[in-house]
Amino acid sequence: MSTQTTDVDVPEAGDTGGISNALRDYSRRVRGGDVGSLPAVLGLIALVALFSILEGDTFFTALNFANLLNQGTAIIVLAMGLVFVLLLGEIDLSAGFAAGTSAAVLGVTLTNQGWIWPLALLAALVTGLAIGLFIGVLVARLGIPSFVVTLAAFLGLQGIMLLIIGEGGTIPIQSDVLLAVMNKNMPVWGGWLLWFIVVGGYALISLRAIMRRKAIGLTGSSTSVWVAKVLSLGIMLGVAVYLLNMQRQVVRPGRQTCVELGAVNKPVGCIPVIQGVPWAVVVILVLLVIGTFVLGRTAYGRHIYAVGGNSEAARRAGISVSAIKISSFMICSFMAAIAGVLLASRDNSVSPTTGGAQTLLFAVGAAVIGGTSLFGGRGRVIDAVIGGLVVAVIANGLPLVTQQSGIQFVVTGGVLLVAASVDAISRKRTSAG
Repeated sequence: MSTQTTDVDVPEAGDTGGISNALRDYSRRVRGGDVGSLPAVLGLIALVALFSILEGDTFFTALNFANLLNQGTAIIVLAMGLVFVLLLGEIDLSAGFAAGTSAAVLGVTLTNQGWIWPLALLAALVTGLAIGLFIGVLVARLGIPSFVVTLAAFLGLQGIMLLIIGEGGTIPIQSDVLLAVMNKNMPVWGGWLLWFIVVGGYALISLRAIMRRKAIGLTGSSTSVWVAKVLSLGIMLGVAVYLLNMQRQVVRPGRQTCVELGAVNKPVGCIPVIQGVPWAVVVILVLLVIGTFVLGRTAYGRHIYAVGGNSEAARRAGISVSAIKISSFMICSFMAAIAGVLLASRDNSVSPTTGGAQTLLFAVGAAVIGGTSLFGGRGRVIDAVIGGLVVAVIANGLPLVTQQSGIQFVVTGGVLLVAASVDAISRKRTSAG
């Protein structure tokens, strides 16, 4: 008795198939309500295409691309911190002025008190942690709704900023190191080295995860899907590094750059060379890696999702709900302190308006637009980056198309409302499924 064999390819244990199977699986998840950051990505592509068509000579340039990243850095960092609170189904309305208060402490200790910049920076970060601890204790221990607590902190921190700085006062930031974070760029070779580290690191970590899942018999992405993801990331980041490494100052005919003329006897009218990846991008990447690791690879991160999904079930499972809430608010305010330092670095000073105006609204909008659920239990740190880029593109591109600030506010509010609607609809579809 013989056994016939066929030439049909059977996926190995733990292999979900090729790119087509991965696309079908992703399509099923989207139809089931798990849209993730897809709307934000599609919106970002549409906005870039629209502004490039309408104002291509101004919007789609290396100089404006760098300015866009500079404008959105503080918002993105602030949104990263808000993700931790939103995952719990809570809100922090004071994050903007927590950033401003931390920046005020930085300015006073650095400029007025003459502290060295590492100690002044440490004081600003500790201020953020203290604010988060205060808010977290009131929310978790006393049971006061986070909306009320953070609204009170929103008002109170404005007063603290005025007391620290003085009404109408401005404190300059006198530190070349801190100012360089938002005003200087990496060398050209440093940008490509950063590209290699990011793409290579992602490739190795993702491949290791696939191999580990296959080794224990779990499903994992196929090699073709892994290659497609690595190539896509490499091309996308490579284009960004290439644009940022270009000379961003326009050199008109008959003019020369200061570098071409040498370091000696440079005329006043020579064109400075501005090129390279901004150091602020490195800050975002470092925080993104740390935040993604904490939420995706640690028990603490899983506890945050559990509390956000069902706090009572998490409590019965032995998770300290109050500790998770307090620590999440502390992380949010700590990230707000970093955002405050970035704002002070960009403006070269600290004033009572630092962290105010629309800073908080844009940060909350960035997190929600990126795909973080307002209902808790769903979201990633990368959502803040994607949503922050959407907000930055709107804030950067609309003034080029129209000078009416009313239209800019209406468009930004409309995008946020659409994102919240998509979140609510997808959540209903997921529950129904």
